Amino acid sequence: MQMSKRAKRMEKHNARGRKSVVLNLVSLMDIFTILVFFLLVNSSDVQVLPNAKDIQLPESVAEEKARENVVVLVSGDQILVQGTPVASVSQVMNSKSLTIPALAEALREQSARVLRQEIADDIASREVTIMGDKELPYRLLKRVMATCTEADYGQISLAVLRRAPVRQAATGAAPQG
Repeated sequence: MQMSKRAKRMEKHNARGRKSVVLNLVSLMDIFTILVFFLLVNSSDVQVLPNAKDIQLPESVAEEKARENVVVLVSGDQILVQGTPVASVSQVMNSKSLTIPALAEALREQSARVLRQEIADDIASREVTIMGDKELPYRLLKRVMATCTEADYGQISLAVLRRAPVRQAATGAAPQG
């Protein structure tokens, strides 16, 4: 039996829809592989410190990157160790003692909990990072550092925002100072 023109046209139209679509995944896989390697390489360079919105860190030309250690955060009204409040700034400023007993106790607890055992045994290699607002009075910062020393922390670091080093003028003038 011979097909009518209409039947031939309908068959041709239906045959067009049955063609399989080929998706080339090779180039897509290459892009994702490059993206994964890029993220792996660049994620290891960053040390993330706790973010405190009410603290503005001072700027400095930092030479070393931060390492994993205990973080003491000094805001305008509280002193926190690893995010836990330990003392009020007003009480610390009103006391006559050079050290802060509550901070010293919290630091001793952290040395056993956070630091690795071999570092916890060696006082000289214990590290603490102090994050404080750039407007903090020096008396308060001095008390916090003295308390860290009393709690057997041998290395004290101050967290700062990294600023690009100042370049010398193209005239070749020597820096003064």
